[in-house]
Amino acid sequence: MTAGYLSTIGLIERLHRQCLEVIKVELDRGGIRDLSNVQAMILFNIGDDELTVGELTQRGYYLGSNVSYNVKKMVENGYLIQERSRHDRRSQIVRLSEKALAVRDRIRVMYDRHIEALGPEMAQLEGVNKSLLKLERFWNNQISIGQRSPSSSQDAAA
Repeated sequence: MTAGYLSTIGLIERLHRQCLEVIKVELDRGGIRDLSNVQAMILFNIGDDELTVGELTQRGYYLGSNVSYNVKKMVENGYLIQERSRHDRRSQIVRLSEKALAVRDRIRVMYDRHIEALGPEMAQLEGVNKSLLKLERFWNNQISIGQRSPSSSQDAAA
């Protein structure tokens, strides 16, 4: 049981890194050199939305500590349009530029090619996704209960 759990954690990490590599290859094929694979994934996830920088992290569109750096670089390179919020002048809103929309569409086409190539395997991925969502809920629950272990609960009761 322990080996299976640890294998799943390792596989999730490796798959994420491989997905980023696949995106990098696609960017290279398109001659896109001023955008990282992580930034391309952020653009894809933003889609047609207008978001604050904080919402990028809250919605899970970005994993990492340097979201401000990536947003700054994408604004500088013309991928994001950054404006003050009409509702809260302290907040900055970002949305995709035309240049970013072209990248988002390129990534969408790439994903569509992958889906087509996987064919019947896609049905199995739905089951995998259900399992991964259960794991995500479990981990979120572990975070929300403050990672209490039975021994720390007994210590608190004593």
